[in-house]
Order: sequence, then structure tokens, then C-alpha cells
Amino acid sequence: MVYKIMKGIILAGGAGTRLHPITKVVSKQLLPIYDQPMIYYPLSILINSGIDDIMIISTPEDKHLFQRLLGDGDQWGVKISYSIQEKPQGIAQAFLISESWLNQSSCLLILGDNLFFGPSINNLIKEAIDKNTGATIFGYRVNDPNRFGVIEFDQNKNVISLEEKPIKPKSDWIATGLYIYDAKAVERTKSLNFSKRNELEITDLLKIYKNKNKLSYDFMGRGSAWLDTGSPKNLLSTSEFISTIEDRQGLKIGCIEEIAFNYNWINAKHIKQRIKYYGKSEYSNYLKNIIS
Repeated sequence: MVYKIMKGIILAGGAGTRLHPITKVVSKQLLPIYDQPMIYYPLSILINSGIDDIMIISTPEDKHLFQRLLGDGDQWGVKISYSIQEKPQGIAQAFLISESWLNQSSCLLILGDNLFFGPSINNLIKEAIDKNTGATIFGYRVNDPNRFGVIEFDQNKNVISLEEKPIKPKSDWIATGLYIYDAKAVERTKSLNFSKRNELEITDLLKIYKNKNKLSYDFMGRGSAWLDTGSPKNLLSTSEFISTIEDRQGLKIGCIEEIAFNYNWINAKHIKQRIKYYGKSEYSNYLKNIIS
């Protein structure tokens, strides 16, 4: 079943300072993860969730690079728009930047440097989209929760607290960079105050939903992977992970053309055009197998 009931936002801003000097001249979200630009992977999550109206939010310096790579999305049967985050002032700011474009729509927000793998991911997302009430976060257990937004639960798995990058985390469960919000996200973001980090914190927005009993959560369990690309080591290990899985399975992860083709958003003619566009690459050879 194809779901086309909400819009999608990819936040691809920030300076990527933890990856300097690599990101001194290029956006982190345009760096390669194995054989694809990083942005292809979150884009594939949106498209595989049935979302065909997408906003890319980037920096003033990098916007034209994303436009050059992705265009208007017609090659994948989707519509891609672009907007600018002048300076990094929090994930929740994405809703204010996109207010007129959202036009009171619900949306799936994903961070452009987050990669997800596993068959259960799509099911979790589609179930959350089907509910389409309030906000939904997707939890994942990590060894270094102090680097992320931490979720604290009680014995009945109810959310007690949400805290952004705490010095002393209250649990090992963090909110990944994947969120589903209803049409009230913009209105509620406007009520937020800037944090000590001078950001509109996504955890503060989630707290509003929690206090209104409108916050849902799902856990990414065994067989699923959330991959962080925030350091050179993680960037390398993520590429190695993708390479290993694809070598073993003979299938590509995050192949946008394949997903769009399976949804009948594009046809064999479009695939042939993409094969020509990618030239004599392994990615191009993979696309040939899709229509052979």
C-alpha cells in the first residue's frame, strides 16, 4: 500500500564542524556513503514511506549544490522544494522555515545525516503515518546517549522525560533524527523559547506534545540499525556497513530509482534515462538489472 498523506522535510544544514576539514568546502549531507551521496538515504526513507512532496532545508552556501544534484525531483516522480536555514538554530526551526510550504500539513521530518536500515523501519513509519495524530519519535539504544536527545521511561514504557544532550543521561535510549508531526507543529514551535545553546530544541517541542498526551514512540529493535555519521570514524564505518550488506544481499540500500519504480511513480523509460545519467558506474549497472 502506498501512503501519500503528508509532506516530508529533510534538514540538511549545519556546518559539520566535527568533520572538518572534510566539510570545509562541501555539505556533510553531500559526502559519499559508499557509492551514494548521503542525502540519498534519508530521501529514500521519505519516498519509501509514500511521501512525494519534499522540502530540503540547507545553508545559503550549499543550497545550489543540492539543487544541482537532486533537481526538482521529477526524475523520481516526486516534487522537491528548497529553503535556507541562515544559521543552525535547532531542529525545530525547520517548521518555522517551512511554514508556508507546509500549509498546515502533517509531515515526516528526517535529519539529512541519519541513516536507517532494517525491514521493520518502513513498517514503523507507515503505522505512525496511518495514525497521523500528535507526534511520534523513534527510539534507539546507544552506548553514548549524552550526545543525543535522551528518552527516560518508567516501568510501563511511558515517557517520563526528554532531555537534549544531558551530562548525565537517565537512560541509554535516544530519539533518532526521524520524527512525525501533525499539522500543529508550526503553531507549537512558535511558542518555544531559545535554549541556552540558542536553539529551538526539538526535545522542547516533543515535551509540549507529551504534556498534551499526544506523543507516541516506537522502538527500533533487533534487526534494525540507526547509523550516525557525525564523525570521520562513523562516516567510514557507515560506508563499510552499507558495502557489506549490499555485497551479501546483492541489493542496494536507499536506491531511490528502484523505490520509485516499485511504486510505479516512474517507468522503465525513466530508469533508462537515469542509467545514461550515471554513466559507466556500478550504480548504473544495478539500475540495468531492475528493468532487465
